[in-house]
Amino acid sequence: MPGDEAGGGGGRRPFCRAAALLRPSGRATARLRPEGRAGGASGRFRWEAAASLGALLLGWEGAVRAFHVPAWLLPAPSAVVRALWAERTVLLDHAAATVTEAAAGLGLAALLAVAVATAMAFFAAVRAALYPLLVVSQTVPIIALAPLVIVWFGYGMLPKVLVVALVTFFPLAVSLAEGYRTADPRRLALLRTMGGGRWAAFRYVLWPSALPSFFAGLRIAATYSVTGAVIGEWLGATKGLGVYLIRASKSFATERLFAAIAVIVGVSLLFFAAAEFMARLSLRGGPTMDAAER
Repeated sequence: MPGDEAGGGGGRRPFCRAAALLRPSGRATARLRPEGRAGGASGRFRWEAAASLGALLLGWEGAVRAFHVPAWLLPAPSAVVRALWAERTVLLDHAAATVTEAAAGLGLAALLAVAVATAMAFFAAVRAALYPLLVVSQTVPIIALAPLVIVWFGYGMLPKVLVVALVTFFPLAVSLAEGYRTADPRRLALLRTMGGGRWAAFRYVLWPSALPSFFAGLRIAATYSVTGAVIGEWLGATKGLGVYLIRASKSFATERLFAAIAVIVGVSLLFFAAAEFMARLSLRGGPTMDAAER
C-alpha cells in the first residue's frame, strides 16, 4: 500500500467524498438482519425448539418415574430443578468465576485475532509464516496443553484465561482473515489512487468487509469460551462451574451434576446472545463520508 492518507486542504475532501464509495454494499450484512418472512421463520423455529425441549423433558420425567431409575444414575428433571433452587447461591458464586474467566479469555483472544489477522492481510510473508501454524495448533488437544499452562502460570485466574484464549483464538483469527480476503480489490485500488494508506484501507474497506465473518467466528468462539473456562477449572481451581462439577461427580450427587450442566448451557447461550447482539449493533453502519470529513 502507499504511504499514509493524503491530508489537509483540497486533498482530503475528495478522499473523504469517495470514502463512502469504499464501504461494502448492504448485501454484505443483510444476511445478519432477519426481516419479513425470515424473521417469522426464526420465531417459528424458536417455538418449535421450545416445544421439542418441553416434550423431551416430559418424556424424561415420565420414563424415570415409570421405570424407577435410581436418582444417582439418572435424576428426573424435577429433581434437577430442586437441586438448582437449593444450590442457587453456590451455583451463582461458581458461575460468576466461570463467566469472568470466559469473558476475559474471549476478549484477549479477540484482540490477538484482530492483530494477527490484520498483519496477515497486509503482509504476505506474515500470512505464509503464521497461517500454517494456526492450523497445526488445532491438532493439539487443549486438554493436553491446559496442564502445561497450569504448571507454568499456577492456579490463579491467569491460566484459566489463557486456556480460554487458546480455545477461542483460532475461530476468531481464521474467520477474520478470511473476511479480509473478501474485500473488493477494486475498492482497494480506488483507495490507492486517492492516496489512502494502510489505515484507510483497514478502516474503509478491510474491516467493514470482514465484520460479518468476524462475528460469525465470534458466535462460535463465545460458546467455546465457557467450555474452555470449565476445562481450565477441572485442572486446577478453587472456584468455578468446573470445580462444582468435579465435587458433584465425586459425591455421586447426579442431580447437582445435571444442575451445573444446565447452568453451563445457560451461560453459553447468554454468551452467544451477547455476540449476536454485538453483531446486530455493529453491522448497522460503518465509517461514513461525514465521519471521515470530521
